[in-house]
Amino acid sequence: MEAYARPRVVVSKCLEFDACRYNGDVIYNDVIKKLIEYVDFVPVCPEVEIGLGTPRETIRIVKQGEDHLLLQPSTKRDVTKEMTSFSENYLANVKDTDGFILKTRSPSCGIKEVKVYASTEKGPAIGHASGLFGGKVTELFSHLAVEEEGRLNNFTIRDRFYTKLFTLASFRRLLPKGLDAVNEFHKKNYYLLMAYSKPTLKVMNRILKNVHEIGEEKTVEVYAKALHKLFNRAARNDSNRSVAKEIFHRFKHKLTVREVAFFEELLQKYANKKEPFSSITTLLKSHAIRFDDHEVLQQTFFAPYPEILLEISDSGKGRDY
Repeated sequence: MEAYARPRVVVSKCLEFDACRYNGDVIYNDVIKKLIEYVDFVPVCPEVEIGLGTPRETIRIVKQGEDHLLLQPSTKRDVTKEMTSFSENYLANVKDTDGFILKTRSPSCGIKEVKVYASTEKGPAIGHASGLFGGKVTELFSHLAVEEEGRLNNFTIRDRFYTKLFTLASFRRLLPKGLDAVNEFHKKNYYLLMAYSKPTLKVMNRILKNVHEIGEEKTVEVYAKALHKLFNRAARNDSNRSVAKEIFHRFKHKLTVREVAFFEELLQKYANKKEPFSSITTLLKSHAIRFDDHEVLQQTFFAPYPEILLEISDSGKGRDY
């Protein structure tokens, strides 16, 4: 398989890139450290950008009526307008980007679970929301790969994020090459797309077949929208099994009864979450190599992102067994 496209990712600057956290620290992160070799990062710290400095007094989201304000308790300063203005202007100029990795629970960058308070006085949080910058990111770029660094410690979340990120980067890279490149992309990603959504894949098939009705440029545009829609949901256990069965069917007639039974046993273990899906894909790939099936071997389904990224370990929670 050809080299992976290099995604472009906007990242909170305090994560590995600069000591710009409110207390003057940098947050070391194994996931981002590993990704640096494969991703072009664009670091940004919204709080520094609006002039809060480093180190700085903390800020918090305070609910007043129906509004969420960004306030600095120690100074009573309201930086809501500055943060809103910066977020809108900065994100309006974000181009050729495939994803975002933002600081978990940050009142500026957090995507979810950011504490909301009733006032600037000491007291418990009354709810949770998005940070002002993070909320704008999800509003404008939900079709891209967007995550918080804390959630990426979960194997399953990280796997889905990487899959979406590298697939979208691959698609963005080929766009200038036109419809022929899109058809090639569709062919190589066919089983991966099927695992995410069979109905959407059927729509994408029709889009490419009906190019004579709307022209090449419109076809590529509509296909891109369908691709983004497809990644709005995750590949499920049952859809993964369905794709595995479809690939296995190509080899079934060449295998022994015991080999077929072994595959079916492995599939059932995966269905019962007692076996990782990688066991099944490894077996399928070995059959493709054995029977020299180039069409299957070129599929991104087996490795949608650089395999070395799988070496990042975690507690095991969230693994799709």
